[in-house]
Amino acid sequence: MASTSAPRSSAAYGRIASATSTLCSDNQTLIAEIRKATMMMKEIAVDLERENKSEMVKELEDGVLELLKASDECTHLSNAIKCIGNEYQPGPELTNFRKLFADKIERLKADPSSVSQNQLLLRQFREAIWNVHHAGQPMPGEEQEDIVMTSTECNLLNISCPLTGKPVTELADPVRSMDCKHIYEKKAIMQHIRSKVSQGRCPVTGCPKKLVADRVVCDALLLIEIDEMRSISKQRTGANVIEDFTQLDEED
Repeated sequence: MASTSAPRSSAAYGRIASATSTLCSDNQTLIAEIRKATMMMKEIAVDLERENKSEMVKELEDGVLELLKASDECTHLSNAIKCIGNEYQPGPELTNFRKLFADKIERLKADPSSVSQNQLLLRQFREAIWNVHHAGQPMPGEEQEDIVMTSTECNLLNISCPLTGKPVTELADPVRSMDCKHIYEKKAIMQHIRSKVSQGRCPVTGCPKKLVADRVVCDALLLIEIDEMRSISKQRTGANVIEDFTQLDEED
């Protein structure tokens, strides 16, 4: 009996691991589509704000709130899928996967370290609308330092490749480590991983992670987050230009 139970257990674990990997990939694709939709809605809202169609802008903001709420749910589900795929061990009794997922998601939501990045996306949406008529001015209830800090924030862990020095917005083939989340130019990081000198360690100073080639990929969200970073940079440049003109007028 012992000789047959181990292969069965191993086969079951393999099927679970394969299924969770597929589910997680599908879910990440859905999150990426939600992010694309919110970026598109932000651009439309800016155009509507220029035309002073504030009611339509408010409707779009409500839609963005609903999408970001759905994105949070998808993120918790993805994290739960990853955890179960890594931790699940078949037992002698049938597993209630519905309850397993529900319990895992509740624990992830209760984890104080599980902070949503979607509040930043909502903040960026509102800031883009505000800047149509008030570029360079702090939003109501905020100091100038607050608006500058938020304007320059993004979801990317590093803003330039540690090997080539290029900004991530200029990388020809960006990839991200699934383990430490740092971003690199693909050709440079693959050479680094193969190097005997580096021993495959992440080239970011202070990062202890060891990189594996098949875990350094262009994930579903990376290109979208890079586009978001470009958009933030453009908004910041526009605000700075307006501020410069304001200062010139004051000097005159």
